[in-house]
Amino acid sequence: MSQTANLHIASNVALPSPRSMVAEIAPTEAQTAFMAQSRREIREIIFGSDSRFLVVLGPCSIHDPEAGLEYARKLAALSKELSDRLCIVMRVYFEKPRTTVGWKGLIMDPRLDGSCDIPAGLKLARKILRDVLDLGLPTATELLDPITPQYIADLISWSAIGARTTESQTHRQMASGLSMPLGFKNGTFGHISPAVNAIKAGMQPQTFLGVSEDGVASAVTTSGNPDCHIILRGGEDGPNFGADDVQETIDALEAAKLKPAIMIDASHGNCAKDHRRMPDVFREIVRQRVAGQKAIIGAMLESNLVAGNQKFPQPLDQLTRGQSITDACIDWETTESLLRETHRVLG
Repeated sequence: MSQTANLHIASNVALPSPRSMVAEIAPTEAQTAFMAQSRREIREIIFGSDSRFLVVLGPCSIHDPEAGLEYARKLAALSKELSDRLCIVMRVYFEKPRTTVGWKGLIMDPRLDGSCDIPAGLKLARKILRDVLDLGLPTATELLDPITPQYIADLISWSAIGARTTESQTHRQMASGLSMPLGFKNGTFGHISPAVNAIKAGMQPQTFLGVSEDGVASAVTTSGNPDCHIILRGGEDGPNFGADDVQETIDALEAAKLKPAIMIDASHGNCAKDHRRMPDVFREIVRQRVAGQKAIIGAMLESNLVAGNQKFPQPLDQLTRGQSITDACIDWETTESLLRETHRVLG
């Protein structure tokens, strides 16, 4: 009999169950309390009574845990100083969507050598998230694989669905069951309608194929996530951080009977993938907020210890510490200056 299944499968290795991994690397009572508090504060900034400006920033992706935690310590100290006007959330991104191929993030390849030890990557991600929470920093990530949330979502304060996956039914369904506030980015060409439709879908109850806490394929039914909002990140058709783009987005959200809560990403298409433009884009976002555009609830930045990015793969001992191996970032000095400036003008 001819074989018709698994013709191109080289291996299929079972993962530890989400329940066992969460129990092995469990959050402390203090971490759990901080997680609940940070989600509540972010939710109130997006939809409620907290007037602070939400800033989600940090490395494009975490590839060096020690350098990532050095960045986190710097950001935590600055966050405490500026917390009366800014709510600062650190990007702790472990999954990277690739246009073709490339390094797919710390969860998929934690040793950066192509060995793809996913169980080790999941454990490392949980440890890093706990370390960041211990510093008093809320955490943010992009959830790419629909199985990943079962392993790390209890340690995430805010999450994003990226431009490549905003139109994915699988990711809209996943979002409907997540416990944290979540932003949908506009599509890769810059169109906002896919994100508006995604918000409407994510807020609704859904039933879909998923994985249980015991790692068993299951039918998951959700109640819907009421805390979904839009993120403008530009696209192939150009940037969309200007006042006219914001008003167009407000009109689209209100036409869909959704609250006009808009976060704007100063990186990606809005800076034409040139990190040197990012600070001025961020300043324009803040300028609109100061001028009275309260629908802008926050902004995003890609920031690291060292500016720019570096080619990868290359020998690990030749990598520049604290510099991105994915998208180019602004450096820490620029980041600190920009956040202090923002704090002043928001006063």
